[in-house]
Amino acid sequence: MTITAETDLYEPVKTFLEGQGYDVKGEVRGCDLVATRPDGPPVIVELKKRFTLDLVLQGVDRLALTDLVYLAVPQPGRRVTGPSPLDADVKKLCRRLGLGLLTVDPERAEGHCVTVLLDPVPYTPRKDRKRTARLLGEHARRVGDPNRGGSTRVPIVTAYRQDALRCARLLEAGPLTVAALRAGGAPKDVAAILQRNVYGWFERVARGTYALTPAGLAGVESFAHAVARS
Repeated sequence: MTITAETDLYEPVKTFLEGQGYDVKGEVRGCDLVATRPDGPPVIVELKKRFTLDLVLQGVDRLALTDLVYLAVPQPGRRVTGPSPLDADVKKLCRRLGLGLLTVDPERAEGHCVTVLLDPVPYTPRKDRKRTARLLGEHARRVGDPNRGGSTRVPIVTAYRQDALRCARLLEAGPLTVAALRAGGAPKDVAAILQRNVYGWFERVARGTYALTPAGLAGVESFAHAVARS
């Protein structure tokens, strides 16, 4: 069987649920599939030929009717485009919303072509305290607001880049020692910044003394807006 329409998903999912004792009917009050049995709440399954935002929105709407809502899509092939039900982010989204997820593989034997990727269960994500601490630390260390939210394909001015820019600006006049840089207002970890030289802006010209490279001069010019605010 080749899945060319949403209706092609109906019979495999219906057979799967009937095998678990459900009474299954299609197109009930706008729901693609509704399954009931005496010992529990109804199951609603929304069918789509691929995973889409519309499918997710349908599922969220059906949660007003029952907690047991599944989204069913074909098993993705190798050339599938767009979000795949096998993607970790897609599964995370469904878990976060409390939606179940099914795939239908027409190449498998009848009665075994439906795979349950997720069951709809209440989901409370665990907060990542380390990530939160890094987020707040970066926000606090960053001087001003040198980036436009939503930017892509442009270098982001991080707090670390601002610290490096402070060092680079001090070195524009010529080589300086680490001590002189600290005295001039460089960050406390100036030595580590110069030694790591993440952006290739600095070069050691003598023991404990550093100068600005051509890349450093270009960096100060490119990020003039961030230097002015740092």
